[in-house]
Formats: sequence, C-alpha cells, structure tokens
Amino acid sequence: MADEQLPFADVRVIEDDFSIPQLKWRELLFVGALQADGDAFVRDPSRPLPPFRPADLFPEGVRFRVTRAGGRVVIRRES
Repeated sequence: MADEQLPFADVRVIEDDFSIPQLKWRELLFVGALQADGDAFVRDPSRPLPPFRPADLFPEGVRFRVTRAGGRVVIRRES
C-alpha cells in the first residue's frame, strides 16, 4: 500500500514541526487523544492514540499549536 493510503504514515517533518492529513487530525480529536487547552491542544493519556509511523509525536505534558494548511494541519510544539 502506498503511504497516501496509510494516514498514520503520512507525517511530514517541517523543521521542528510536522504536518498530518486533516482527516487524521479530526480522528485524534474525535477519539479524545488530543483535547483543547485554551488556544492549544494537549495529549489526554487516558485515551488511546491512533498509531503513527514516527514514535512519540504527541508526548504527554506538551502543548501543541495547530494551523490548517490546505488538506493538512501543521502542528507545532510550544516551548
């Protein structure tokens, strides 16, 4: 199967950030793996995180900023 057919494999690294398909982002919100925390998002460790080829994309205790870019979302870790 091509990577385009495997949304868990479609992670694009952009310097210190990364992007994923918008559909995968919606899945993360739907299952509750990531939740809004003010104007950012945080990992909810009590909820299952769908698989991703790169490990540890969403560590606990880190806040993430999200912006849409076409059919993808760019995810930046806050310092």
